Amino acid sequence: MLLTHALPSRFLKPLIHHSSRILSSSQTTTLLFSFSHSLSLSNPFLSHSRRFNLIPMKAQNPSAVDSSADHVSDDWYSVPEIRLRDHWFTVPLDYSQGFHSSPKISVFAREVVAVGKEEQPLPYLLYLQGGPGFECSRPTESSGWIQKACEEFRVILMDQRGTGLSTPLTVSSMLQFKSADELADFLKHFRADNIVKDAEFIRVRLVPDAGPWTILGQSFGGFCAVTYLSFAPQGLKQALLTGGIPPIGHGCTADSVYKACFEQVINQNDKYYKRYPEDVKIVQELVNYLAEQEGGGVALPSGGILTPRGLQTLGLSGLGSGAGFERMHYMFERVWDPTLVLGAPKRISYYFLSSFEKWSSFDTNPLYALLHESIYCQGSPSKWSANRIRSEVEDKFDAVRAAREGVPVLFTGEMIFPWMFDEIHALKQFKDVAHILAEKKDWPPLYDVHVLNKNKVPVAAAVYYEDLYVNFKLCMETASQIAGIRLWITNEFMHSGLRDGGSKVLDHLLSMLNGKKPLF
Repeated sequence: MLLTHALPSRFLKPLIHHSSRILSSSQTTTLLFSFSHSLSLSNPFLSHSRRFNLIPMKAQNPSAVDSSADHVSDDWYSVPEIRLRDHWFTVPLDYSQGFHSSPKISVFAREVVAVGKEEQPLPYLLYLQGGPGFECSRPTESSGWIQKACEEFRVILMDQRGTGLSTPLTVSSMLQFKSADELADFLKHFRADNIVKDAEFIRVRLVPDAGPWTILGQSFGGFCAVTYLSFAPQGLKQALLTGGIPPIGHGCTADSVYKACFEQVINQNDKYYKRYPEDVKIVQELVNYLAEQEGGGVALPSGGILTPRGLQTLGLSGLGSGAGFERMHYMFERVWDPTLVLGAPKRISYYFLSSFEKWSSFDTNPLYALLHESIYCQGSPSKWSANRIRSEVEDKFDAVRAAREGVPVLFTGEMIFPWMFDEIHALKQFKDVAHILAEKKDWPPLYDVHVLNKNKVPVAAAVYYEDLYVNFKLCMETASQIAGIRLWITNEFMHSGLRDGGSKVLDHLLSMLNGKKPLF
């Protein structure tokens, strides 16, 4: 069964590759038959020539190959000091239907090792990316945590389903669905529960003897790691979490998350303006300018609109990540066009408007906006939680009133609001889908507290005391439910500590589990 009749060729592209040797018709037919009876071999896409390497489920040699059509791999290639190999896996969209009955999607993973270690029997480490809705970064050199990990691991960078090269759900590809209901029904399969099932699908086909592996979860990837500990602990050797311990209560925990996060957002705003006090007046002037424009804002290069409340969303990245304060301040340095002609009207610079749009990734990663609140839902809807909780503190976050009264305008944090689907051009066409997902009640479980209470997998977690995105108090509540977890609580790093700290964060967590960091 296929997604909608035959898979479009761009979804098949990751599964078939060029080479110096042209595939025979029989080879091509064998590989494609399970994907599409209606896709003709005369399709121009199939005229490309490339050998595909197929790896067995229980390969003893990491470079061994066979003819398992649900796993395709490429040859090794290089970036400075590391070697990489690409893998594509054909997985069910809906695991509850079984492999043969469910529509199929492709999941991409990149294998990374230090140069010269391609054939060594290294243990595996799966990296789970933050998000939701973001692909793994693309390595350009051996540095940071990847360099540290490659000292002892074979690293797997998996693009979570719907991102990167894993049947990407983009602003353009999602337009193939005929209705909002149809797309919403499709998107329900792209949460942590199925991401973990994809990881298990990959593990038993990639790891020798289908052995357990180590996982490293950053931010939302840490949420996925706790889902992994709940439903597939047999696949894990150990788990490392960085800024990613989720609330695990039944129902929708989003309200408690946003109530706690708004408190931390206010604290971060206070720190920002203390560091850059001159920005108080700059932001007030900008808000007043936007409020006075026809329609309450100015047009953005993409076709969206920048309003005072839209401006406040700069805090999503600016208030909580390493160098975020600095990046935001430097944007405001160039907010206005210079006056080149006497009497010319005041105008926001194109530089600022373009930088504002590039600040977020809604145009390239729309899943983040569509699925963000659902990551907190188990058997209950979110009902636009962030928007509801904001209304309770609107006296503090009313940008126009703050600017007119001469008090600092507060930026918001990691929150998705319904009006964003009116003001952000890339999201406008998904407004109805977003509302359907916000009202969805039957979200399946993401965690099993009873299993976590009896956890036997070694777990180490970096908990950032002033984390804007993952609240410290809520982290500690969940940590108390995970048996055996070891915590490293620090205010040395922001939420992006794994990226900002080079090898330090990963090294510290590994040391906590390998005995280099004593329990007491």
